[in-house]
Amino acid sequence: MQAFLESIYNGLLQTTWLELIAVFSGIISVWYSRKENILVYPTGLLNTTIYIYISLQGHLIGEASVNVYYTLMSLYGWYLWTRVDPDKHTIILQITKSSFKDWRNQLLFFAAFYLVIYFSLVFLKKEFAPEAIPWADALASASAYTAMWLMAKKKVESWFWWIVTNIASIPLYFIKGYAFTSVQFIILLILAIAGWKSWLDKVNAKHNNE
Repeated sequence: MQAFLESIYNGLLQTTWLELIAVFSGIISVWYSRKENILVYPTGLLNTTIYIYISLQGHLIGEASVNVYYTLMSLYGWYLWTRVDPDKHTIILQITKSSFKDWRNQLLFFAAFYLVIYFSLVFLKKEFAPEAIPWADALASASAYTAMWLMAKKKVESWFWWIVTNIASIPLYFIKGYAFTSVQFIILLILAIAGWKSWLDKVNAKHNNE
């Protein structure tokens, strides 16, 4: 246990300012998403653009692709979250639960991306990314792809996929030497659990009032 804590401490000492900014902007972004606040997107964009660079530096090809996807989906989500009904003058997109069809689609979405990312990394590992861990990187990446897609649509289940992403990313980034980022994912895991409960409470409260 002591050796583990020392590894974290030494990793934190090696944390760059760039990684520090990315970590805090990521935590702030998730905090805003839990609150259903539009500031989730500008703070998230700061996080994703920095992590594209960091991930490429650490040969985390899957995570780099995730952050490119995050950036694009953040712009899309920003648009969806700000659409206003011209008659009612209220935000159109509301938090909802996934139907059976939604669950089927997101599981297929996850499986498709997992397989594509996994086999791509197996191929790339030989020549371009020897430090890649295909199964772990694919798990973290595919679940993140799924979570971001559902987050843009304000689906409660997006938090389930964020929880999967965070659990997979904690050891992945630690092994790669990004200890502070690994700690970030522990914090994000706690926030994701809280976010799931918060969004679920909002949906249930809305149904009870109808």
